[in-house]
Amino acid sequence: MKFKFDANQDYQLRAIEAVTRLFEGHKFVSSDLGFEMGGLPAVPNRLEISEAFLLDNLKKVQQANGIPADSELKYIEGEIQTASGLQVVCFPNFSVEMETGTGKTYVYLRTLLELNKQYGFLKFIIVVPSVAIREGVLKTLKITEQHFRELYHNQPYRYYEYQSENLSQVRQFSLSNQVEIMVMTIDSFNKDSNVINQATDRLQGETPIYLIQATRPILILDEPQNMESDIARSALTRLNPLFALRYSATHRNPYNPVYRLTPAQAYQEGLVKRIEVASVIEENNYNHVFVQLEEIHVQKSRISAKVKVHKQMANGTVKEATVTVKPGDNLKDKTGRQEYESFVVEEINPGTSTIVFSNGVEMKTGEARGDNREAIFRAQIAYTIEQHFRTQRRLRDQGIKVLSLFFIDRVENYLSPDGIIRRLFVEEFNRLKVKYREWEDVDPEAVQGSYFSEYKTEKSMENDKAVFDLIMRDKERLLSFSEPTRFIFSHSALREGWDNPNVFIICTLNQTASNIKKRQEIGRGVRLAVNQEGERIRDEQVNILTVVANESYKDYVSKLQTEYLEEYGPGDVPPPPPDARKKGIARLRKEYMLTPEFKELWEKIKHKTCYAVKVDTKRLIDDCVKELDKAVIRSPQIVIQKAQVDMIDETNIQARYIGGGAAEDLSGRYPLPNIVEWIKDETKLTRPTVLEILRRTKQKDAAVKNPHEFAITVIRIIKEKLADHLVNGIQYTKINDYYMMELFQDIEKNQQYLIPAEKSIYDHVIYESDIEKQFAKGLEQRKDVKLYVKLPGWFTVPTPVGDYNPDWAIVVEEKNQFDEIEKRLYLVRETKGTSNRNELTPKERRKVDCGEKHFETLGVNYKIANNIDELLP
Repeated sequence: MKFKFDANQDYQLRAIEAVTRLFEGHKFVSSDLGFEMGGLPAVPNRLEISEAFLLDNLKKVQQANGIPADSELKYIEGEIQTASGLQVVCFPNFSVEMETGTGKTYVYLRTLLELNKQYGFLKFIIVVPSVAIREGVLKTLKITEQHFRELYHNQPYRYYEYQSENLSQVRQFSLSNQVEIMVMTIDSFNKDSNVINQATDRLQGETPIYLIQATRPILILDEPQNMESDIARSALTRLNPLFALRYSATHRNPYNPVYRLTPAQAYQEGLVKRIEVASVIEENNYNHVFVQLEEIHVQKSRISAKVKVHKQMANGTVKEATVTVKPGDNLKDKTGRQEYESFVVEEINPGTSTIVFSNGVEMKTGEARGDNREAIFRAQIAYTIEQHFRTQRRLRDQGIKVLSLFFIDRVENYLSPDGIIRRLFVEEFNRLKVKYREWEDVDPEAVQGSYFSEYKTEKSMENDKAVFDLIMRDKERLLSFSEPTRFIFSHSALREGWDNPNVFIICTLNQTASNIKKRQEIGRGVRLAVNQEGERIRDEQVNILTVVANESYKDYVSKLQTEYLEEYGPGDVPPPPPDARKKGIARLRKEYMLTPEFKELWEKIKHKTCYAVKVDTKRLIDDCVKELDKAVIRSPQIVIQKAQVDMIDETNIQARYIGGGAAEDLSGRYPLPNIVEWIKDETKLTRPTVLEILRRTKQKDAAVKNPHEFAITVIRIIKEKLADHLVNGIQYTKINDYYMMELFQDIEKNQQYLIPAEKSIYDHVIYESDIEKQFAKGLEQRKDVKLYVKLPGWFTVPTPVGDYNPDWAIVVEEKNQFDEIEKRLYLVRETKGTSNRNELTPKERRKVDCGEKHFETLGVNYKIANNIDELLP
């Protein structure tokens, strides 16, 4: 298998552009060998725009991406030891937020290559908080190498893992005049005792970190929320970076954010798997004392804990409930049940996350006593195995290998000879495999893999090198049908830095409320699946992640939603995951399809079309010129970089940078590049069209004063206007092909997304939003609606901005005052949160515009409807 990458994913390109636009106005710098800090030879990065210029760019980028503008640059500052002695160092930070599974690593690798292409930056250090994340980065560098070399015309670049035993890498990093990418864990340089911080004969007495400091590296911080301690911040400062780019799905501190792709956006745009939750819980059994420590609260001098118990209600029934307790409380009083009399709270310890009762029972956060743990484990494991068997059977013909991931509570429960989890897995696998012929001869021991090493240490990683290599370094082999491993067991080692596109089931045998958040758990499996050719699968019927949880579905969803609320606030929470165990079916009523009304409706809408794009060149030029004339194109400037120079001796000159700023306008001093060819190549417009835009604009002086920014501005404006013109000028033609009625089949869906229907060709309507749900109810209630269908996902209209799936096809009968049918209308309607197209996103609006023209070609009335009152033309 060889992974394939799409270089044209819009959301990734926007994330890359958000960073590169920070430096608009910065000329391309050809870095040469020089003598930097303490006279050390190095080829450094150089930043030659002022702080004010950079801040201005930041605000524009934030505005373009809908992020509140910052009033200042966010620096990290500290005093460091250099070859020149003690120096105060500060560097700006910029944050990119991307949901797990959407290609964050790919984005920042491509971003650094873009920074080199556009501005000449050469030296990059990727800093990671763990071995697991480091291995993931190195793997991505390896599998994207051919892709990037093709994309960047074989631009030479080197990448490697920093190894303290191979310090020649550091000298190479310092002296090289090509792109260097070094991957380091924070632990490899955050202590004085690290090799990198010690003078060594292997570098002729030099201290390795001094060579790195002289290069002014650009830092890429992967999962920076794990590098926020004072020690970590001090270590980052010690590298003397030019600036830092911070990439995470969950930033703790938002240093100058420039791009944001939230979980909700990723979910809604189909960039990640959808989620299901299968709950395995104990019900209707209150014959034993049940206690579970959910969380501990510390408020000034008061400490309390939330404990889940079986509580007797006023009507005498017993229900599971959560109560708040403090030291001295008796659970008998909290529950109203005599069975809890010996449970007096003796101690609540936030340091160890434990609660101790007077009867000697001690529990950690998330831990429970009194539940039927083995029975629950067995049910979870059995469900996971059978779900795996079923999913693999369904997806095998598409070349997709299914993986299942178990998060377990204790390592010994799997690794010890009598470990409950391993024993139950073997028992349930052998019991279930007889129902599935393809698994009959499979040994349950052969399909298991596990990784429990402490995810930050090298030594422990080596203890299980073969499994580590398979899980962490060899995704291709793990995804091959020839590799027997299907079920992976882990504790906390895989909570960050690892994911696999073909994890379809995650079984949480850990008592979650633990150190692994639910977002981290599901993050291991949200990436879209790939087939045996390494091609990404975008079918939403394939991309479903099932979480097998040991708590109620509602509790799981509630906690997951709380995590989203804590991170994003109430306005950005994705829909709750459906209960995977409550499947429903929308059954096709074939007799409805035989009615004259549906046959006529289908005859009108079934035809496929092809499109041709006719751009009104004159209007495009007019729009581009108008926008360009309003653009602000700044002048180039001289930036004074102030340094203190000391002559140590005749051969050793020391320079220390202490500040700088813009001093002189350089407008018109640069030779004019071939702007026309540049713009033409980037926009794909013809040379005459580009020339006409440049001839008519009032910004001609700007082209002379600052050719680079002028060209970048023109290219950006043309691309924006061209996208609109492609849609506005599109023409559809009916072709000799159509959608066959036989494509309609029964549809399986979660019950909560189904509502009964009488007038649809299905006995239930599948809805994806509350607006669709209300619209379907309105269709059922209106007397003039004869029948309708929610158009399936395979019914699409081609557009220049991606395939478009319209919502509804409807037959309406208009009657006169004598209740006689006078006219029959065949309609296609799209339901949106607004019927005002100007309020839609640009992509939504463009697809709707194309849909309207497609159906206009077929002679079918089409429009947007916000509610049922907007049904008729």
